[in-house]
Amino acid sequence: MRHVLVYRGSMTRITVDINDEWLEAAREELGTETKVATINAALHAFALRRKAAEIVAAFDSVPMDFSGSEQAWRYGGGRDLDNLAEEARTRYEAA
Repeated sequence: MRHVLVYRGSMTRITVDINDEWLEAAREELGTETKVATINAALHAFALRRKAAEIVAAFDSVPMDFSGSEQAWRYGGGRDLDNLAEEARTRYEAA
């Protein structure tokens, strides 16, 4: 799968030494074709992970009670959300 990212804002031109093995591993994982695209995609992914961690922390700070959620939806019930928070936390930690 090929990823195309569109960057908004300013760009900084730098010269930096990068481990070729790590760069190639990131390129394969991200599906990028150039070194510049790989570095930008990796930085973007890292920033998104940090933002996701902030969102998870915000949800963790608020008590949530999903008990009885399967009865709350129309037409004979809905999803059982009792374990929703734990499932989301487990998926996030595995990533």
